[in-house]
Amino acid sequence: MSSVAIDQKVPSFTAQATSEQTISSEELAGKNVVIYFYPKDSTPGCTTEGQNFRDSIGEFEAANTVIFGVSRDSLRAHENFKAKQSFPFELISDPDEEICKLFDVIKLKKNYGREYMGIERSTFLIDAEGVLKSEWRGVKVKGHVEEVLEAAKAL
Repeated sequence: MSSVAIDQKVPSFTAQATSEQTISSEELAGKNVVIYFYPKDSTPGCTTEGQNFRDSIGEFEAANTVIFGVSRDSLRAHENFKAKQSFPFELISDPDEEICKLFDVIKLKKNYGREYMGIERSTFLIDAEGVLKSEWRGVKVKGHVEEVLEAAKAL
């Protein structure tokens, strides 16, 4: 399966998310969608990024945009993370990396000299027609959410 590219329609997908929800791409039609991929629940960068999206939720909603966070963590870990941080959006559990592969975010990473395959912090903006309009890869958390919000407002 090749990954989705800018100005391409995002292939259909279904995923398990927090609040006992099943998210399907078909149900998202008519709304802009931010899908942000992050390495691990409750780690400093991932927590800050989620908090930044949380704190801007009203502006995203005003731009007809819904937000989903995605990592390989379990739904149970996601529920704890979401509750602790009061995230007003759902977190998608992707243990089989199906959505990660769709967006090509699994990359070779290095940590303390150890190499492993992990999620590269990345964000994707999909328009109301289901077309990928913007992508950010290798994201640095500071200032990122503001950039995504500006792009969502411009759709």
